[in-house]
Amino acid sequence: MTNDLFTQDGVLLKASIGRSISDLNSIGMLCIVQNSDGTKCIEWRPNDLITIDSDTQDQEWAVVNTIGRRQRTLSGNMTSDYAAARARIIRIPLDELKTFKCSRNNQQMQFSTKQGVWQNTFYFQHGNAEIFVAYLKNHVKTAKTRHDRNTYVVVEPNIESQVLNRSFAELDIFTENTTDVVWNLVSNFKQRPYETTLEAFSKLTDIVYYGNEGMNGKRDVSEEVAELLTKSMSALEDTTTVTRTDEYEVINVKPTLPPRPCIPRGTPLSTEKWEGLQDPEGRVTEIDGVRQLIFRGGVAHSIRNSVWKYLLDYHPWRMTDAEIKILQKRKTEEYFSMKLQWRSMTDGQESRFSEYRDRKSLVEKDVNRTDRTHPFFAGDNNPNLMVLQDILMTYVMYNFDLGYVQGMSDILAPLLLLLGNEVDTFWCFVGFMEKIASNFDMDQAGMKQQLVNLQQLLTFASPELAKHLASKDSGNMYFCFRWLLVWFKREFSHRDIMRLWEVLWTGLPCANFHLFICVAILDSEKDVLISKDYGFTEILKHVNDLSMCLDVDRILSTAEGIYHQIISAPHLSDQIRIILGIPTVGSRPEPEPEPEPQTSQTNGNVETDPGQTDMEEVTLEYNGLQISIVTKTVWALLA
Repeated sequence: MTNDLFTQDGVLLKASIGRSISDLNSIGMLCIVQNSDGTKCIEWRPNDLITIDSDTQDQEWAVVNTIGRRQRTLSGNMTSDYAAARARIIRIPLDELKTFKCSRNNQQMQFSTKQGVWQNTFYFQHGNAEIFVAYLKNHVKTAKTRHDRNTYVVVEPNIESQVLNRSFAELDIFTENTTDVVWNLVSNFKQRPYETTLEAFSKLTDIVYYGNEGMNGKRDVSEEVAELLTKSMSALEDTTTVTRTDEYEVINVKPTLPPRPCIPRGTPLSTEKWEGLQDPEGRVTEIDGVRQLIFRGGVAHSIRNSVWKYLLDYHPWRMTDAEIKILQKRKTEEYFSMKLQWRSMTDGQESRFSEYRDRKSLVEKDVNRTDRTHPFFAGDNNPNLMVLQDILMTYVMYNFDLGYVQGMSDILAPLLLLLGNEVDTFWCFVGFMEKIASNFDMDQAGMKQQLVNLQQLLTFASPELAKHLASKDSGNMYFCFRWLLVWFKREFSHRDIMRLWEVLWTGLPCANFHLFICVAILDSEKDVLISKDYGFTEILKHVNDLSMCLDVDRILSTAEGIYHQIISAPHLSDQIRIILGIPTVGSRPEPEPEPEPQTSQTNGNVETDPGQTDMEEVTLEYNGLQISIVTKTVWALLA
C-alpha cells in the first residue's frame, strides 16, 4: 500500500540507465510516494499505467496534490498489459538519493544515487520542475553545490552529528527540532565561529545555573508570574517592531487594521432586472450597473445562458439583438473552419507532428476523466464527452502557442453543462481563457506571481496565520496552487462554482478578488490550522479535504469584508496597492476638479437632477459602508 504525497503529470522520461530504448521518450507522472513501511521514494509511472488505473482514481493534473486519496493494491490476476506497465515504473528511494539537478530553464531534472552518475533524466512538458523541487525539499535536506547553483546535494547526517544531535536532545535546551539545530550550528560555525560558540555556551550556562527544565518546562518562578510575563511579551511583540543599529534601537507600534465589516449577499440578477437594463433593441444600457448587481448576488439560473456570453466577452454589451445574430453566424463559421483543420488531418500528418499528437493524447486522457460522476458526463460513449473533446481540440488550433494544458477540461466542463451549444461554449471558453491565460504559462510565471501576491495579502490581513504557515514550510502558498489554477473548480459543487465564477468575472471590486477568496477560505480555517499545529503535510491534506465543504455565499461575504477592511487601512504598502489595483504612493495622479452632482439622499432614496444622465455615479451608504453605486436605477434594484 502506497500513498501519493505529491504528483506532477506530463513528465517525459528522457534517459534512464538500464532501460530499453522503447521505454524512453514516454510521458508519465512523477510522484513523491510514501510506502507502507514509512519510507519515501520518487516514482515515475508511464501514462499507459495511469490510463489503466484511471477508472478508479480521481483526475490528476500538473502540480495538484491529492494526499491520501489514491490507495492502490495489486491483485494476483493482473492483466499482462497492466503487469508490463508496472514493470516500467521507476523508483528512486529518498534514502538512496545523492544528488539532483535542474537545467534548461528548470524544465529538465536529473537524479543520481551514485556519485558522478545521472541515472534518470526527466523533462517537464507542462511548466517546470520548481514546485516539484520545493515539495522534494520538504522530505530531504539539501544544499546547493558551489560550482553549480542548479545542482543539489542531499545532506546526510554523519555519525558525529548524530551523536551531537542526541546530546542536545538529552540536554533539552533547544525548543526547535534538534536535527535542525545541529545543522544550523555547524553551518553558522563556519560563517560566525565566535558568535555561534557564545550562543551555544550561553544556553549551557543557563543549564548549569538553573538546572535542566525539561521536567516541568519552567524556571523557579511562580506559574502566575510566568504566565503574565508570557502574555505581556507576546502582546508587546504583536504590537511593536524593533529596528536596531550599532548605536540605538527604535521601537515602533505596529499598525492595526480597521474592523472588518460584515457584508450580506444580495439577490441574484433576475429576468425582470436584466430586461429592464436593456433598451428595446437589446443593447445593455447600464454595463457598470449590471456588473454591480451580479457582484452583489450573482445571476438567476434561468438567464445565465444569456448573461454569461456578455461576461465572457462573446457578446459585446452594446450590440443589438440583430447585430448579435450576425456575429453568431460569423463565429459559427469560424469555429467549424478551425474544427475542420484538425478533423481532416491524416494519420501520416499526425505521425510527423509530435506536438499535435502529444496534445491530442493528453486531451483524450483528460476528457475521459472529467466530471464522470456528474450525470451530464457519466456513462460509456457519452456524446457530451465527444463535444468536450472537440472543443478542446479546436482550441488547440485556435491557440496553438498554448495548446492544451491539464486543467483546461475542468474549466470547460461547467460551461458546456450550462450552455449546451458547442459553438457558444467554445467562444465563452475562449473568453474565460483570456481572463486566466497567465495560469497556464509554460514557465508558470503567472502562477508564481499570484502565489507571491497571495502571500503578501495574507501577511497584511492575517499576520498570525501567515507567520504560522511560514514556520511550517508553507509560506510559499503552494498548497493553494489548485485553487488558483482552475479558479476553485475542485472546491465547490457545479451550482456553487457557477455562482462564484460569475461574481469573479465582473472584475469587482478589483481584478484580484480571487485572491481575497483564498484569504477568506484560509481565514475560516485559521483556528484549526494554528490550534492543531498542523505541519506541511497536514496543512496540504486539510486544504484538499475542504473540497465540497465550503459555503460559497459565506466565503464571498467574508472576502468582500476583507477587501473593505484592507483598502480602508491607512498603512497600505505599494505592493498591496498594486494587488488592489489602486495608485501607489509615488504615482497618484493630481485630482481633476469635477462639478458637484446635483443629488440628495432621503431615507435611502436618491433624487437626481432631471438634466443629468442616468449613468451618474454616486456614493451611498449601504449597510454601514460607503459604496460607489452607478445610477439611481441600480440603487433602487439593490434596495
